[in-house]
Amino acid sequence: MIELEGKSVFSGVAIGPIAVFVKGDTTVRRESIDDPEAEIARYHEAKEKAKDQLQVLYEKALKEVGEESAFLFQSHQMMLDDLDYVEGVENIIRTQKTNAEYAVATTGDNMAELFAMMDDAYMKERAADVKDITNRVVGILSGAGATGMNATEPSILLADDLAPSETVQLDKSLVLSFVTRHGSTNSHTAILARTMNIPALIGVDYPEDVEGKMAIVDGAIGKILIDPDEATLSSYRKKKEEEEKKAALLQELKGKENVTKDGRKINLYANIGGVKDVASVLENDAGGIGLFRSEFLYLESDGYPTEEEQFTAYKKVAELMAGKKVIIRTLDIGADKQVDYFELDKEENPALGYRAIRICLTRQDVFKTQLRAIYRASHYGNIAIMFPMIISLDEVKKCKNMAELVQRELDAEEIPYGDVELGIMIETPAAVMISDELAKEVDFFSVGTNDLTQYTLAIDRQNPKLDDFYDSHHPAILKMLKMIVDNAHAGGAWAGICGELGADVSLTEEFLRMGFDELSVSPSMILRVREAVRNTDLS
Repeated sequence: MIELEGKSVFSGVAIGPIAVFVKGDTTVRRESIDDPEAEIARYHEAKEKAKDQLQVLYEKALKEVGEESAFLFQSHQMMLDDLDYVEGVENIIRTQKTNAEYAVATTGDNMAELFAMMDDAYMKERAADVKDITNRVVGILSGAGATGMNATEPSILLADDLAPSETVQLDKSLVLSFVTRHGSTNSHTAILARTMNIPALIGVDYPEDVEGKMAIVDGAIGKILIDPDEATLSSYRKKKEEEEKKAALLQELKGKENVTKDGRKINLYANIGGVKDVASVLENDAGGIGLFRSEFLYLESDGYPTEEEQFTAYKKVAELMAGKKVIIRTLDIGADKQVDYFELDKEENPALGYRAIRICLTRQDVFKTQLRAIYRASHYGNIAIMFPMIISLDEVKKCKNMAELVQRELDAEEIPYGDVELGIMIETPAAVMISDELAKEVDFFSVGTNDLTQYTLAIDRQNPKLDDFYDSHHPAILKMLKMIVDNAHAGGAWAGICGELGADVSLTEEFLRMGFDELSVSPSMILRVREAVRNTDLS
């Protein structure tokens, strides 16, 4: 038996034969050509075909993994039309009189190298995206062989690396798990794997000749066992059966209250990225939506979404939730979420830059349009508004002033709207330290633990080299959480958590003891957190 270690991307146990992911032959040879313009036309034809393929992938991902993950394939389409990329290819073809395959491969390598050299972790990740689109175009131009897994039964998929487009094309009925040599826990592929609920490992240096061999992937401890003995197989089969029984038991929690053994209740809400995610919210029996990431309406649009477009989306979610609370976070563009038509300047440190509420308060036309759409939609359901990246009392007052202006305008136009709660995200140490003052100005707090941990520990959460230093259980974070909820209640506000830490069931009891009123997690985690709540006794 061969036992190999890696880094877990998604937990769970998978048992089955190994299938090695085969990439098509993308060897690029340089060839001289006589007609550069004809070769450029050939390149553009391949580029358009690549965009068509990516549109198909986008629609497939939209159905299977939701809008947030599907957006990747729209961004890849935009990258194909990037002026620097296109001009780079055309220039090589014209000046060197060489074939399109070589020009595309060279341009892609050059741009990927530039991204890889950047200090910002998010920009480093874009190197993989450039390689992905480059390989796609080169493959079309060269008629490369088929790429994929050669499996006729459910298998554990091994690969040197998996591009996001390769991951989404996998026949999920044939994939039990995937294990790769490279990648990072915060890459697009890792996010897709978690969304698809596939046990996965990265950073595993597996041997070459393993096709067809039996294997076990243990996502909980980050191991793959190749050619396991019968005793090990038997032990893991029992473990897998226990996991399946537990998953079935979780289904029995649908319709049950989120209440501890001693009677303490808490609201369990879900995080979503768009209208299509509501199906998963309802399927997993969430009590409401604690975080509607409205920026995805902007990320998926070629221009600023109109008031009517936004109103339609918010109204539909409110109606589908049938009176359950829907908390809409206002635009959170910037940092790792860039939109070309916003024309944001490149920043040395975008995580600390011009983003979220800072954009809204200086682009009041955009802010006002969104608020009008939200208030109009509130007439059709139970909608609340949450402002992100707040660091001062002055920012809160400006947000409230804009909300009041919108209400006055709607009153004058005789457009109805509901009773809308206003809240803020607590994501910075600054907001924590003045949370006693902030609580007097708003109806609720929602803690964005991802950013709060990043800013408090001074660690870039997207840098894979820092994974071992990123500690969301750090005593400083836990002390801050207690301070936040105490100050919220003292000021008359309720408090929730909408960051990933909210789904950490090892902390559920502690959150309850702290006094949090709400936890908002990914839809797939609702029943697990409900189970943890119902198994807790605070007496």
